[in-house]
Amino acid sequence: MNRKFLTFIFVACCALVMSAQDAIRVKYQGSKPTISDFVGAMVNDFGKEREDDCCNESANAMLQAWKKHIKGAPLSKGETLTVDEKNGYVCYESRYEDNLLRIEMCYWNEADKKHKLVAYNVTSFSNGKCSPGQFDGLTFYRYNNATKKLTMTQNTGFDVIYFENGAHISYDLPRSGKDIVANYWFENGKKTQKTIKWNGSRFK
Repeated sequence: MNRKFLTFIFVACCALVMSAQDAIRVKYQGSKPTISDFVGAMVNDFGKEREDDCCNESANAMLQAWKKHIKGAPLSKGETLTVDEKNGYVCYESRYEDNLLRIEMCYWNEADKKHKLVAYNVTSFSNGKCSPGQFDGLTFYRYNNATKKLTMTQNTGFDVIYFENGAHISYDLPRSGKDIVANYWFENGKKTQKTIKWNGSRFK
């Protein structure tokens, strides 16, 4: 069994573990939650002690950076945190030598006006190229305006895959616009992209 397949299996197992978690309650002030409210609720939930917490390392890095952000304290060397409230986007990056960990979060308002779709995306890079790690993956949560809770969902309109036709696949969440970009990284160094469009309710 090769490393690529093992990576895919590990990410799939992470998703199954996380899907078994309870819904995440989102606390906020004002008429509706912001991206900071979603991030705060999710990273605090990730920080709870759980058995079989397969996503502890990257989630903990994001949690610690977010706590510093809330307190107005400086981040550790090599770390950056972008919080774009207007566009509903947050990006945490941690650099060490030629390695980069990137965690993105954003959300979409759904057409039914009753739900929001929230994405949590972890991507690792080495020497400027995608280098999938055990904590990498794109996960979606659906927020219910009535219950004020987030629950994991796979009902988004497309299947998240991480390896296809000899290429590792990473995803870029939108800071502007509404579409996700899938990046195909081939072993020969070639890189191609595919746009996954949002239609107001689902991706296609």
